[in-house]
Amino acid sequence: MLDVKRHTMWIGHRDVEAEGGATFEVENPATEAIIGTAPAASAADVACAVEAARKAQAHWRRVPAVEKAKLLHDVASRIRGMGPELAAMMTAEGGKPMIENLDEIEWTTAAFDYYAEVGRASRGNCIPPVFEHQVNFTIKEPFGVVAAIVPFNYPLLLMSWKLAPALAAGNAVVLKPAEQTPLATLALARAFDVLPEGVVQIVSGGAATGESLVTHPGIDLIAFTGSTAVGKRIMRLASESLKKINLETSGIDPFIVCEDADLDVAARAAVWARFLNCGQVCTSAKRFYVVESVAEDFVQRFVNAAREIVVGDPSRQETDMGPVISRAALEAVQEAIRTAVGEGAKLVAGGDRPADCSCGYFLTPTVLDHVQHGSSPTRTEIFGPVAAIVRVRDFEAAIACANDSDFGLGANIYTKRLDYALRAMEEIKAGTFWVNDPLTDNEAGPFGGMRQSGIGRELGEEGLDAFREPKHVHIDYVQERKSYWFPYKNRAW
Repeated sequence: MLDVKRHTMWIGHRDVEAEGGATFEVENPATEAIIGTAPAASAADVACAVEAARKAQAHWRRVPAVEKAKLLHDVASRIRGMGPELAAMMTAEGGKPMIENLDEIEWTTAAFDYYAEVGRASRGNCIPPVFEHQVNFTIKEPFGVVAAIVPFNYPLLLMSWKLAPALAAGNAVVLKPAEQTPLATLALARAFDVLPEGVVQIVSGGAATGESLVTHPGIDLIAFTGSTAVGKRIMRLASESLKKINLETSGIDPFIVCEDADLDVAARAAVWARFLNCGQVCTSAKRFYVVESVAEDFVQRFVNAAREIVVGDPSRQETDMGPVISRAALEAVQEAIRTAVGEGAKLVAGGDRPADCSCGYFLTPTVLDHVQHGSSPTRTEIFGPVAAIVRVRDFEAAIACANDSDFGLGANIYTKRLDYALRAMEEIKAGTFWVNDPLTDNEAGPFGGMRQSGIGRELGEEGLDAFREPKHVHIDYVQERKSYWFPYKNRAW
């Protein structure tokens, strides 16, 4: 019988169980085996975590930035040392290929190292005064206690994009990982124990745990990555007490292929941009607008490259793509394919289970051609390995279709023409715009969405500002009676 490990939460620098010992099971989506249990935190557990964070934050906010920087570098070093173990755990609980999880560890540590340095060099600005013998400046202060709610697809990376700047800004944080992938995050307690007691708490659980965290009066800011629907619910709940929010939500990112593009490169890039992490990437390209004159050649190259993807056991080195996260996710993707075909799209590749995968939530890379703009794959995010290809008349039509969306997380274009690239950049509303190089992030560049793809930014100095609020300080170093004070009868009209 499989030995199922029971994991614990991290509250007040201690490993703790949930109230009453409540737990939930964590499944390996590649094998459908239960690989561990995690605590199902109650409202009382959340309250305990928030109380510990509030107590710790009063001291943490006053720790000098240079000391915070050293501690954040120490966290990065510890995570790096745990890399192979964490990557294996993430592969087992999330189904992402091992090589991608090893990359995620490096990106995670880079975020801590980056904010260690940015945080020690940024506090506010000096501004010119409006009168003599006065000094004006701003200081940027932490909000207090941050609730960081993280999705399943990049559990450590998207945690670090919230936690590292929040800590650098002087906040304490209560982390809640996704219920599908809590184990690697719970294991991070060993990296966080270099921090002062209570600065970081980790609670696990499902929607009820998340709601308890969002509605707790001791939470000052909510940082969330996930679906637009859940983001809207968080906004409604937060509005009751005017909690600040930072949301990164759904995306249906366009990918334009112009008639001048190198089709061999563009097709390979498009396959990477769509099928990375089994298509479970918020910024993955989901709708491809290909100029008609090159569409036939592009589609053939795209299909050939997609068929080369090795789907299977994510722990094997030769595997390119693992399973989707759960049975429910697989069923949702399959239903989306059926809907698209019913609307007139042509299934030209994939859409079935790999022959050598007898269990697990696997799906072969799926390509839908002749998709009509305005049909479901161009309006509703398919969070799985399905590419929707729309053939368009020309560049102008591609721009119009790409920009016709309720969402605006990312956008891509492949072209050699500078005027095409810059026009698309200016006209398409998206938080990140990639030219000839999809899905590349930069810790120093802000990341986030426009329209219904979110509110606020992560990464860059903007990501640090998301976790602090400015205070204007006005000093007059000469005490004098002002001519504009009462009584007004002494003032000239």
